[in-house]
Amino acid sequence: MTRPIIYHIPVCPFSQRIEILLNLKGLEDAVEFQVVDITKPRDPALLAKTRGTTALPVLETEDGRILKESLVILRYVEERFANRPIARSDPFERGIERLMITREGPFTMAGYLMVMNRDREKTEEFRTKLLDHYAWLGDFLDHHNPEGLWLFDEFGLAELVFTPMFLRFWFLEYYEGFTLPDTPQFSRVRRWKEACMAHPAAQQVCHDEIVKLYYDYAVGAGNGALPEGRSVSSFTFAPDWPDRPMPPTDKYDRIASDKELGLI
Repeated sequence: MTRPIIYHIPVCPFSQRIEILLNLKGLEDAVEFQVVDITKPRDPALLAKTRGTTALPVLETEDGRILKESLVILRYVEERFANRPIARSDPFERGIERLMITREGPFTMAGYLMVMNRDREKTEEFRTKLLDHYAWLGDFLDHHNPEGLWLFDEFGLAELVFTPMFLRFWFLEYYEGFTLPDTPQFSRVRRWKEACMAHPAAQQVCHDEIVKLYYDYAVGAGNGALPEGRSVSSFTFAPDWPDRPMPPTDKYDRIASDKELGLI
């Protein structure tokens, strides 16, 4: 092995963080990405490396050591390839950056719980929780850089941590009709979100890809699990997503068939 390997799902937001980081550093080829098909049982050889855990991405160093958890891998890549640092160098600014990143987990969970919800009566509850997270991010940005675009002076570590989630939340727009309110409270975070999504280093996925692949999440089945009455996961590699029709949006009323989704 001549370079680290990352075992990943191509559409995984946690893997995309590492791809964005490498892109910003101009080191796209410094790491080898190996694709894992989550619609099939894990390869016993990979399970042996991960000590039985299935969460991805996983990084294997050149000498066979294993790192898990995307933020841990992100820090490893940042420090391992340190010639072009992306994290802030000033200790205080790095603390602010890390503080913002602590909000990513709850923010992500709020979005995923919302898309997987199939109880109409709980829709507003999930919407309110997610908006609360956006409001916190907006207030944080407004405090530290009110007139700027990014948290500091350029697209940095906080941006690359949140950007893959902003892109995945296309599924909230499509399946839930969720958008940020057009009010002053959300103007700063909207400006930041839109700039993050448009950044040249973050173009590994597109809207239709996310919407099609994440259909099963929208009907309550995640991580390659099969929804009721279905035999093929929306995360399958074949047929490839560009060859499938756009999924129906009526997630609360029914589960689309494999045929309707273009999976068979």
